Amino acid sequence: MTELKRRPLPHDFHPPVPSFTLTSKDVEEGATLKGDQVQADGNTSPHLRWEGFPPETESFAVTCYDPDAPTGSGFWHWVLFDIPASVTELPAGAGGGRFEGLPEGAVHARNDYGTKDFGGAAPPPGDGPHRYVFTVYAVDQERLGPDSDASPAAVGFNLRFHTLARAQLIGEYENPAAG
Repeated sequence: MTELKRRPLPHDFHPPVPSFTLTSKDVEEGATLKGDQVQADGNTSPHLRWEGFPPETESFAVTCYDPDAPTGSGFWHWVLFDIPASVTELPAGAGGGRFEGLPEGAVHARNDYGTKDFGGAAPPPGDGPHRYVFTVYAVDQERLGPDSDASPAAVGFNLRFHTLARAQLIGEYENPAAG
């Protein structure tokens, strides 16, 4: 496997905050993503579960970001916010299809595919391994502010000022060169 690119993660530019625990039945830290999380094979958002966040948390946001995309600005695969503070788990598939298990009031902003859902991994063939950073943010207000037409950058701007703590899992995926 090729050496991973080490481009910054989106929250590397945010003030430091405490961490909490994020686990998944579908994403294992540092491991290759399962086919379900790949655009061509399943395009299914993974199961995510979190605990140990600050008691003053008012809501959560979830993102999936590929810092290694050959764009100069990475690639946002998933931007979900205004998840009620009582919700500490999303089932696989909550981010797309029929949105089963997506909590009422949660808002999908558009991803870099231009859709308002989870878009699976799809690195260019032969570009080497890409990291897929799944992050859950504990937010200090019930409503983050943007609406579903917001760009990932606008959501990130609001998260910079309203994140109490964050947790992440990083999976990898590589699309081999054709031929």
